[in-house]
Amino acid sequence: MSIKLTLFTKTNCGLCEEAKEEIQSIKVENNLEIEEIDIYSDDALLEEYQLMIPVVQINGEIIAYGKIHKSDILNAIK
Repeated sequence: MSIKLTLFTKTNCGLCEEAKEEIQSIKVENNLEIEEIDIYSDDALLEEYQLMIPVVQINGEIIAYGKIHKSDILNAIK
């Protein structure tokens, strides 16, 4: 069974690019299904997350934001 990970991002975001790299490095061995959402696509998301970006959710629960470390994700899925 795959684990649904949602990454809320925005364009021109260095932390978002770092988060993507961290997630990609553990994606396959942890069977992650990744959905990436640009917060500028939805005013409600922009209002909710603009100061937190990037934000990682697993199964609808925020597990990390800002500087994302793969250890945060691994701890949440174990």
